[in-house]
Amino acid sequence: MMQVHRTTAEWLSKRRVLNGPSIGFIPTMGALHRGHASLVERCRAENDIVAVSIFVNPAQFDDPLDLDRYPRTMECDLALLESLGTDHVLVPAASDLYPEGYRFHVDFHDTEELMEQRHRPGFLQGVLTVVMKLLNLVRADRAYFGEKDFQQFRAVDEMAREFFVGTQIVPCPTVRAESGLAESSRNRRLSQQALHKAPWILKALTEAPTPTEARATLEAQGFVVDYVEERWGRRFAAARLEGVRLIDNVAIYASDT
Repeated sequence: MMQVHRTTAEWLSKRRVLNGPSIGFIPTMGALHRGHASLVERCRAENDIVAVSIFVNPAQFDDPLDLDRYPRTMECDLALLESLGTDHVLVPAASDLYPEGYRFHVDFHDTEELMEQRHRPGFLQGVLTVVMKLLNLVRADRAYFGEKDFQQFRAVDEMAREFFVGTQIVPCPTVRAESGLAESSRNRRLSQQALHKAPWILKALTEAPTPTEARATLEAQGFVVDYVEERWGRRFAAARLEGVRLIDNVAIYASDT
């Protein structure tokens, strides 16, 4: 039977007796969808114990309104996780994960600020800080991250290696709707009209000859584009539709930059 742990103290008490079997972990911000479900299913297949966290991390939001509007569907999330065979769910409060406030954090320094770093100041710092806390709490053998947030996955993977974290960071393919739209918790904030238009992100990423032309395609469809860039053998886009920020990326056949 799935156990829900609402404080870090409660979870740590349980974690002390979970020695021996392999543990897999999926950190989430809730509002779970088919993409999250695919992570849980893979984790279930590869580990003896499946642990999931649900925590809307205030430290990674640069816009307070975006934080307020982020969908919260705890009851549905817990029901889905139980149906998928999850063993443990950690749902701490912000005051529990940040008992002294945001005094300590993990910084990510690069030669230049790329994509999400440039357009969402403090985002990667917030992500890396909370993921480091959660990895230390869970001490899993493997942690699973979707490739839709590829820059985030890449930063987490590098952090884990840099700080000798014992958890293997496992990338998982992006899950898409039949339309091609990448599954995202933010999709539920889109109107039906916007949901019909949103798959143009994938179409632009895969069909436009260059990032510049992909950007022009999206702008012509009414998107407000933050960026379209090519790095690490992938093409990335971030754009807003009805004020909702959507991101996506696809693999391309190009040299790393």
